[in-house]
Amino acid sequence: MTDGLQEPTSPEAEGMQLGRRFREVREYLGFSQQMVADRTGIARSSISDIERGARRVNSLELKKLARLYRRPAGYFLDERPDATPGDHAIAGLARALAQLTEGDRDAVVRFAEYLRDRRAAEQEAAGQERDG
Repeated sequence: MTDGLQEPTSPEAEGMQLGRRFREVREYLGFSQQMVADRTGIARSSISDIERGARRVNSLELKKLARLYRRPAGYFLDERPDATPGDHAIAGLARALAQLTEGDRDAVVRFAEYLRDRRAAEQEAAGQERDG
């Protein structure tokens, strides 16, 4: 019987996946391991070990890294190999919106509507090309 949860993976596999996500985000942001070490207080060699999956990350380190990388901690902990930061963005979006002015919140809503409409138009155009 399954309850919809994924089977637990080995601690080694989880460490490798966690480290891969940390490395991918760090590289995407253009941060060196030394810069991350300087900004978080985590030794550079520890950053390297974490990224290789050779060292576990503790909860305080996770919080520091997530804050520096501006990603929700849940993204790094997500067990799905194909997880994306966007999967966890909605929770962060609500917190971010609360700090904006009403006018800024309206602008965010208008932009979200624009993105929705643009995607619908692109999908419609792709459908017409396929059919035509």
